[in-house]
Order: sequence, then C-alpha cells, then structure tokens
Amino acid sequence: MTVQPFQLPEFYTPYPARLNPALEHARVHSKAWARAMGMIEGSGVWDCADFDAHDYALLCAYTHPECDAGELDLVTDWYVWVFFFDDHFLECYKRTQDFAGARAYLGRLASFMPVGGPEMPAPTNPVEAGLAELWARTVPAMSADWRQRFADSTRALLDESLWELENINEGRVSNPIEYIEMRRKVGGAPWSANLVEHATGAEVPARVAASRPLRVLRDTFSDGVHLRNDLFSYQRETQEEGELANCVLVLERFLGYGPQQAAEATNDLLTSRLQQFEHTVLTELAPLFAEHGLDAFEQARVLKYAQGLQDWQAGGHEWHMRSSRYMNSGARSTRLGGPVGLGTSAARLGWRSRARRVAPFAPVGHLPVPELYMPFQVRQNQYLDLARRDVLDWSDAAGFFSVVPRAAATRPSVWTRESLAGIDLAVCAAGLDPDGTADELIMGTRWLSWGTYADDYFPQVFSAVGDMAGARVFVDRLSQIMGGAALVPANPVESGLADLWPRTVCAMSADGAARYRAAVESMLTSWLWELDNHRRRRIPDPVDYIEMRRRTFGSDLTMSLSRLAHERTLPAALFATRPMQNLDNAAADHACFVNDLFSYQKEVQYEGEVHNIVFVVEHFLSVPRDTAVTIVRDLMDERMRQFEHIARTELPLVADHFDLDTAAREALHRYVTELRHWLAGVLQWHRDTNRYDEAVLSGAAHTPAPAAHWLRTGNLTGPQFPRPAASRLTTPRTAQAHVSPLAHPHLMGSIPSA
Repeated sequence: MTVQPFQLPEFYTPYPARLNPALEHARVHSKAWARAMGMIEGSGVWDCADFDAHDYALLCAYTHPECDAGELDLVTDWYVWVFFFDDHFLECYKRTQDFAGARAYLGRLASFMPVGGPEMPAPTNPVEAGLAELWARTVPAMSADWRQRFADSTRALLDESLWELENINEGRVSNPIEYIEMRRKVGGAPWSANLVEHATGAEVPARVAASRPLRVLRDTFSDGVHLRNDLFSYQRETQEEGELANCVLVLERFLGYGPQQAAEATNDLLTSRLQQFEHTVLTELAPLFAEHGLDAFEQARVLKYAQGLQDWQAGGHEWHMRSSRYMNSGARSTRLGGPVGLGTSAARLGWRSRARRVAPFAPVGHLPVPELYMPFQVRQNQYLDLARRDVLDWSDAAGFFSVVPRAAATRPSVWTRESLAGIDLAVCAAGLDPDGTADELIMGTRWLSWGTYADDYFPQVFSAVGDMAGARVFVDRLSQIMGGAALVPANPVESGLADLWPRTVCAMSADGAARYRAAVESMLTSWLWELDNHRRRRIPDPVDYIEMRRRTFGSDLTMSLSRLAHERTLPAALFATRPMQNLDNAAADHACFVNDLFSYQKEVQYEGEVHNIVFVVEHFLSVPRDTAVTIVRDLMDERMRQFEHIARTELPLVADHFDLDTAAREALHRYVTELRHWLAGVLQWHRDTNRYDEAVLSGAAHTPAPAAHWLRTGNLTGPQFPRPAASRLTTPRTAQAHVSPLAHPHLMGSIPSA
C-alpha cells in the first residue's frame, strides 16, 4: 500500500453536499457517450474500468444538484470530455514533452468552438469529436455574450496546458502569485463557472459579468476548486505524473516547508478564498445591483448563479472524498450546524474566519527595508529641475495646499508646499521617463502629483469618518469630468483632473481615450474597496489584496499608456497573450511591494491602514514581522526573475507567433525597456524621497536639502523655466495647448500610494 505524503488537513465545508436524483441516468448516458466518442475502448487513455472508477457522473450530480436529467447529462458529458482531454494531453504531450505537437493539437481545437463563424472541420480524434458534439448541443440556448465568455474560458483551459508543459520541460516550479493566476486558466474552474450559468438557467447579465464582484465570485470559486484539487491530487501528480503545477509543491519550494506544513498552508488559503466568496456575496452584490439598476429578475439570476457556485464547492469536495482518482484516506471536514443557504455560514455554529480584524495605529516602528534584487539601472531625465519647480506651482494653482473639509486641526491641508518638495515626485517621474522631453516630464510629474494628492486626500476626507456614500459621489464626479461633463470643480482633486485630462487625451483615438479613462476609473474605484475594508477593520484576503493592489497603486494606468503608445505598431491581441499579461503583472507586483515595504510604518502606525503586503502576510501566516518581510522580499525577487524569464525566453516566441516585422519587434523591445525604467525608477524614488522618513511622519522634520535650498532660493541648475502665474493652471513651457503622453508612455507613472 502506498503511504500518503501527508495527512489531509481539516477542510472548511460550510455547506452540505446534495445529490441530484438523476445520477444513475447520467452514469448510463455518459458512458455510452464516451464510448461513442472513442474515449474508452481503443483510446489508449482509459479503459472501461478507469471510466467507472472515476465516476464523473457522481461529480456532476453532486456539483449540480438541482438541474433536470437532460441538463445533468449534458454537464456530465462536458466533464467526461475535459478529464479525457487532461489525461490524453498527459499521455501524448506531457510525458513525451512534445511541445511542437502540443501547440498544433491545441490550435486545431479552437476551430471546434465557433461563436458565430465558419463551420467546424471534421474531427480526427476523440477530443475533437467530443468538443464538436458538445458545442453544438450547448450554445444554442445561450446569448452571444455567454458564448464568447465560454469560448474564451475553454480556450484558456486548453491553451494554457502549454504553460504546464513549458514548466515541465524546464523543470521550473512557478512562484505562488504566478501559480494562482495560471491555475485559474489551466485548471478549468472559470469554465466550470460558465457551465453553472447554463445548468442553473441563470445567465449573468452582460453588463455586470465583468464587474469586480462577479469577477471575485468567479475567481474565488476557481481558487477554491483548484486548491482543493491540489490537496487531493498531490500524490498522483507529483509521484506518478511528474507534475509541477500544484500549490502544495509550490509552497514547499517557496517557503521551504515540508509536505504536511505546505498542505496546511494550502488549506488555509483555500479557507480564505471560500470566505472571500461569502464576504463578496454579503457585502458587494447589493451595491452592484443598485449601481447598475438590475431589476428583480436579473438580481435573482445573479443570486442563483452564486448559489450554483456554492453548490459546486460542496459537491466537488464530496466527490474528491469518494473518487478513486485521488488520495482521500483520512480526510476530515468541519461540518457546521445551523441555517443552510447562500451566505449563511457566518451565522452557523462553529464558523471560524480566516479574515482578521485588528486595532488600528499599532506602534510598529521603523521597518528596515532589505536588499532587493534589481537588475536594471536607473537613469535621470535632464529636465528634472524644471519639473521640480513646475510641479510646486501647478499643485499650488490646483489647490493642493489649501484647507480641506474634515481636516484635523493640526493638519488643515493635505499637503504644504514644503511637504511636496520633500516628496520630490519629479525624481520619480524623471526615473520613469529618462529620455522624455521637458514638456513630457513636466506633464508626467503633474500626473504623479495629482494621483498622489488624490490618494492622500481620499482617506483624510472619507476614510476618517467611513463616508462610503460621499466617496462614491467623489469617484463618480471624477468619472464625469473624464467623460467631458462641464462640472465646476468642487475640490482640488477635481480641479487638477479637469486640467490634466484634456491635455492627455487630445491626441488619443476615441477608443484609446476610453481605455485610458477605464484605467483611471479602475484606480479610483479600488479606493472604495480599500475604504470598505478600512471601515470594517478587515485585513484582506492575500490573493484579493495582491490583485487589487495593482489597481490602487495605479499600475493599470502605466500599462494602459504604454500600450496606447505602441498600438499603431503592435497588434492588440499581443497584449492579451499569457506572456504579456504575466510580464505586466510581475512588474506591477514588484513595484507595489516596493511601496509596501517603504510605507509600512506610515500606513500601519500613522494611518491605521490594513492594506500592506507585509501586514497581510504577518496576519495570514501568523508570523513575526521580520519573517513576513523576508517572505515578501523573496516573493519580489521571484517576480523580478519571472519578469526576466518572460522577456528572455517567452516574448521571442510571442513575436514569432505574431510574425512581427522588424519595426514591431523594436516596439516590443521598447515596451519592455519602458517597464525596466519603471521598475528601477520606482525603487530609486522610494530610496530618495522623505515621504516615509520617521521624522517626517512624526511631524518633527523640516524639508531637507536640496529641496529646502531650491524652495528658499529658486536657484536650479539647467535650463530656466518661466514661472507660471499662481492664479491659474498653466500649460508646460512651450506654447502648445495640449501635450500628449503617447511619445513617452510612462508620462503618468504609478501613484506612490501610501
């Protein structure tokens, strides 16, 4: 008898599994269907005994307990197909490491999922035959929006198998963030979520399908499904298949844990993701319904969909406990008593939450920032001094030094001229855009000033009193300004944006301006998420934190501008590829965590914040601060090495796939170079600014040299810059009415938020 590598942990299972009464019908039907598709006899993958032992009909009867017999047959056939694909791909391509054959095989499968295009080719193997038959049976009942989403998730499920194969070929175990992101695609749970819509008859309304609450429901569902599977399948995958894509193995390698400790940590993350799902249902759906004006029928569909995802989690666990496919000896579950239904687990006896709540303003003291791996050199723009002077005058004209409502008596304004000089945002902009013109650097520094001021203004005005309603109005008015509404600015943030926006988008296409507006709105709405957690004193789930941190930091703005700068040379589809998305996310995470390390004391001790990666790791893993810092540093180093790995080994393949010409390849190289400047510049600015100095935080510091010198004397080196009139917002020093950022896409940079 094979010894299990670890004792399965105690699982959080707040909802009981229910069994669809049409189980036996689905068993008979699915076996006949699999045989007809050629998946059993003669496939070289399964025989009859394998099929019976896996019992996919039992999985579907548990995960879809309320659908009728016909729907259960359809759903079961889909799961037979996806598990056969997984095993077929293993035998034909993973074991043989046939990368070229795998790419050709997966490329053909896309032709069997027409959303409304040409007819399918003739199938040549059981996987193609099954997909063709299922697609024709499934999509007629659904909208064009659902068909596109289902086609996208199915293609991701298929195509990202190449990521697993690439890692096996290289013997590479992914870092934890990369793993969670990629497991969603290759693991198939987003695809399962689409099928839940079909099985429950509850298609999500198109206008909210891409919203944060629905995305979080889908992603937490996906993570729950995959992390649970990783625990049950660890022995099979690591000992029999040579698989490297398993969270237990990832945490073993990254944290230096043994299998048992890594399994417990994986289970803690699983529990946290399930409780994030519940939190989202309870706190984010109602505001979503109101914001988008969903009628009662549409609201009921969303809630039924969420209930279907919940049923899937409960049923999926029960199937893993029973299936011969997995290691399940000695598995334990926490069964809770009390009410049963969507979002009721918090009220049930025995509920234990992974979400932590802490008292604010703990005296944590200074955090020494460790040495960080930074392979790129920072360069400074020659017009740095011009931008330094301009941003002080522009910020003054925008009202950034004026008294604000709800301000403390000891701090009537968010900023003073002296405090902004000490922050020295021009140094940040100059490092991000070392080759920009004077006008480009000036505009970039103004954007950084606006975003950083807005990020400081927002908590002082809204977070201090928990004013969610006022915060929503604030965000909505900024959106209206970007939409061209002729609003009289009601505060300095509006005044600054009203000046910057037309200058920035004037040279963009309508589509480009819309995408850039969406990126700004992504940052602004993420502050509402922070405010909600702040009101509840809730430390966010670590995965949710990392994904939202990219938005709160303004990373989306940087990426958006960079892409717009190259949109005439590089195809839009290139930026949607896995390597490009992973490149952007690796860069964003490194920059965000740089900010979190340097701002730890400012945020936790002086602002009562809970949104900091060190703080999140401390509380999630229950480790001392120094241990959390080491983990964060190691994660940053891994993300940086992933960035280098993608640029070195994956992007050339992307360029070949799109058959890029010389000009396009040069543009792709420039895009990567701009991200390198961004990474180096963000780190250098955090080292140079006084924004995080303890003396400044405690209010005891004076503006340091050289900032104090040029504040006092106005003497700067380099070309002279005509001083703007203090009574109005001015253009940069040229006579141009507008300055576009597109010549240098890092004009905006990222908001040093904290």
